[in-house]
Amino acid sequence: MHQYDIIIIGGGLTGLRAAIEASESGNNTAVISKVHPLRSHSVAAQGGINAALGNAPGAEDDSWKDHAFDTVKGSDYLADQDTVDVMCREAPSAVIELEHMGVVFSRFEDGRIAQRPFGGAFFPRTCYAADRTGRNLLHTLYEQLTDMDITFFDEYYVTSLIRDKGRITGCTALNIVDGSLHGFTAKATLLATGGYGSLFARSTNAPINTGDGAALAFRAGVPLKDMEFVQFHPTTLYGSNILITEGARGEGGYLFNNKHERFMKEYVPKAMELSPRDIVARAIQREVDEGRGFEDQFVHLDLTHLGAEKINERLPGIRSIAMDFAVVDPIKSPIPVQPGQHYSMGGVASSIDCSTPVPGLYAAGECACISVHGANRLGGNSLLETVVFGKIAGESMVKGVKNISAPSIDPVKSALKAELARIDSILTRDKGENMASVKEDLKNVMFDHFGVFREEDKMKAGIKQLEKLNERLSRVVINDGGRLFNQSLIYTLELQGMLLISNAVAQGSLSRQESRGSHFREDYPKRDDEKFLKHTLAYYHDNKTVIEYSDVTLGRYPVKERVY
Repeated sequence: MHQYDIIIIGGGLTGLRAAIEASESGNNTAVISKVHPLRSHSVAAQGGINAALGNAPGAEDDSWKDHAFDTVKGSDYLADQDTVDVMCREAPSAVIELEHMGVVFSRFEDGRIAQRPFGGAFFPRTCYAADRTGRNLLHTLYEQLTDMDITFFDEYYVTSLIRDKGRITGCTALNIVDGSLHGFTAKATLLATGGYGSLFARSTNAPINTGDGAALAFRAGVPLKDMEFVQFHPTTLYGSNILITEGARGEGGYLFNNKHERFMKEYVPKAMELSPRDIVARAIQREVDEGRGFEDQFVHLDLTHLGAEKINERLPGIRSIAMDFAVVDPIKSPIPVQPGQHYSMGGVASSIDCSTPVPGLYAAGECACISVHGANRLGGNSLLETVVFGKIAGESMVKGVKNISAPSIDPVKSALKAELARIDSILTRDKGENMASVKEDLKNVMFDHFGVFREEDKMKAGIKQLEKLNERLSRVVINDGGRLFNQSLIYTLELQGMLLISNAVAQGSLSRQESRGSHFREDYPKRDDEKFLKHTLAYYHDNKTVIEYSDVTLGRYPVKERVY
């Protein structure tokens, strides 16, 4: 049994930034992560982090309020404006703090932090470290923690949250290396586990992004918010769906269809390739669906006119990815791209201080829905969210654990018995459904029925297929009955959570009879503020997903038509 003041589940940017606050306060803190922190998906973030520094030529008048307006407009007015204000107001100090910690940002010739344009932003405000920004941030934060008094449980998979007398008081976790099950008590627990991109085929996400935090919270009685809002990035590499950063378009890349037309002029003549991601993704998919794509699958992202010097300086990782995974050198030839799942706007319902409706539990980062992104996230705001709200989550937990007694270990003992029984039932089953087959079918159902374009009959058919997959899940069998490094067991436990939260995505999508941001209904193509300027809340009751709604927090930016 392990006893801590604060437990942080997830070792990415949000978790590490929260851990710094928790550790500096003197609280006994642990980070539990199913991979080594430096393998967290934060490392894959490419393009940059937004802050209204006003460093770029012509952007001297940029302000955090301009940043906030762009974010609210980009969200299709579904973001809570008070949380957006916090994120954008804190952005400049967050970036400067990262610089002081040692992040090696790219620079303008005068030495100031370089900033590039991103879609949906009026000013160039995205700070970057070439096209490896997430990697730079993650390594820097991890270095900060190496000399702090904090315990890391690397390669531990959290199987359940402990709820005692209405409060979250810890968790159970499986040591992936030796298969032992451990109990943890904590006065405060933070979920910082990343998004649920692995629900979908054709995703930029790492396989570890299986929505673990959302599933843990859902089972523990915490609602999930706005789960139907799933971002499909317009430019993922055809064939592997590795992300091709928005920075490529920010640096001047063009999109062409098979008629060599810059087709974005037909959709958004002014903003063109620098329109927000939801709009560009739909435009690409429409070009492909109507026969103007290449091989009926992709369009071209052309960087050749940028020249070798600029590509090698600012987009070296993209060049490497294109050459290694598509045998295309962007200096000489266009990159084949198609939309793919990229980001989860929805997640665990949490407040501006990162607390959830259940005392003792906090959530931040992509696994949470603090509602700074609403119906569509702007590029460069996700890294910003991790460090701003990671810090706030740490501060909130430090306040929250004052005058709280150490939790009882009895509920943890009971939970350990229940989790052991669940694990044994998987390990001892000798015949049934192939786990990998069920997982693959789930991904295809979610992408085919709840993808870029949605429609009622198609979604209802998808929900029926999810019901069948749930039946098959109860019969899943794995070939490895051992406990050492049993990744098949981990995949099965992940799959149980994935199917659980898939229902929240599906039911939320079906219930929202409008189009807003990333959620586009072909049968309801217009935004409906009268009925749906609301957050979706999904509750898990009696093995069913129940949908309710709550008000959006409005503010200084009046709701209006979203035009670029």
